[in-house]
Amino acid sequence: MTPDHTDLWFLPLGGCGEIGMNMNLYGHDNSWIMVDCGVTFNDNPDVQLNGQRQVQMADPEFIIERRELLDGIIITHAHEDHLGALPWLWKKLRCPVYTTPFTAEVLSRKLREHRLQDEVPIRIVGNGDRIRIGSFMVEWVAQSHSIPEPFGLVLETDCGSIFHTADWKLDATPVVGDGYDEAVYQTIGQREITAMVCDSTCATVPGWTDSEKSLYPGLKKLVSNAKGRVVVACFGSNIARLTTLAKVATNTDRHLGILGRSLINTVSVARSVGYWDYPQTLVDRNHLGYLPAHTLLLVATGSQGEAFTALHRLSHGSFKELQLEPGDTVIFSARKIPGNEQDIEAMVNRLRAMQVEVIAPETTSELIHTSGHPAKQELEQMYKWISPEVCIPVHGEKEHIEAHLDVAKQAGVERKLSGLNGDLFFLAPNKGVRRQVTVTGRLGVEKGKLVRVE
Repeated sequence: MTPDHTDLWFLPLGGCGEIGMNMNLYGHDNSWIMVDCGVTFNDNPDVQLNGQRQVQMADPEFIIERRELLDGIIITHAHEDHLGALPWLWKKLRCPVYTTPFTAEVLSRKLREHRLQDEVPIRIVGNGDRIRIGSFMVEWVAQSHSIPEPFGLVLETDCGSIFHTADWKLDATPVVGDGYDEAVYQTIGQREITAMVCDSTCATVPGWTDSEKSLYPGLKKLVSNAKGRVVVACFGSNIARLTTLAKVATNTDRHLGILGRSLINTVSVARSVGYWDYPQTLVDRNHLGYLPAHTLLLVATGSQGEAFTALHRLSHGSFKELQLEPGDTVIFSARKIPGNEQDIEAMVNRLRAMQVEVIAPETTSELIHTSGHPAKQELEQMYKWISPEVCIPVHGEKEHIEAHLDVAKQAGVERKLSGLNGDLFFLAPNKGVRRQVTVTGRLGVEKGKLVRVE
């Protein structure tokens, strides 16, 4: 099954009908390109190893069988669900990787762990770059999200063009990076886009997602009012949130401490590429136990209750350098990912048993977290700017996809196609979907090796 010069195909292997584990293929004129190569984490106790969630990724067997036609892999941004599988799968794919400086640095560190740092050809790209990859002319479009350098893609061919949004929001003040540019989207819309393959994560949420910059007042107020230590739990990759908390620490006369490997690595990556300029506020974790409680603002991994993360260990009293005490405060500056509720509740109960005050987005009137994905009004605005012939919702479960389709209809999109991993979307010469043209599945990691997951 190979596309000819009249064909334009989209084939998701992961991330369509689910959130996470993104792996997308685009085909035209005897050429395939892959957009993103991510992981997810299985919380099923039956497949956990030593209490840790199993890393899983989409099975790329379809494209492995056609590897000679795979001309490139594009990584849109540095979240695990978009790049985490690449070190595991690259030996099966073996083609150039295109991405931006921040994402390349994150990826390079992962490749070093797999001893692949000298094998993978990484091509650095930037905003507005146009590069031919196989039969596609690819243009990188700067966007805003919850991590530096998130990019959408315009994929041009002789028989149609696609706007692949990846993860995005319309944030005019994103703290790190530039805000969105309306004129850029309008210009794309003038190019007669055949299809927009678009993020659905928050399609069920009304209105407009709050700006990252809007979190500072609420976080500063809560930290200012706290009497003891303050621990803020957030996602390890969110350098914008870390930047905001560094500013809060400075303006509340507190020392900033970073707890957890992924957060420490994020700061290291951000510093290396110029996204972190608060070195004077960081305190070595070995010194944290000696500083007065009211002088500390700590940022920790573990907002989802994951085993062995910093907050998880703090809630068990097993964090070597520091113990929480009555009167300390823990602030959750993150949303609950579906499936993690039980682990989070158990951790919160342990913290409260320690007489630690726990503050979450749903228990305070202060704005302390915002999503990196577009709500309904943003989706509608994007469709009005891009005006694609076809809407293809991805990166969402059934309820998100259905809500997304409703938004596209309201925005005046004439044709809407939806499906699941393994469905082949035809965009030229005719438009339609052929269900389950390839079997899709998952690969898991056990003891450092890939295994098929039933």
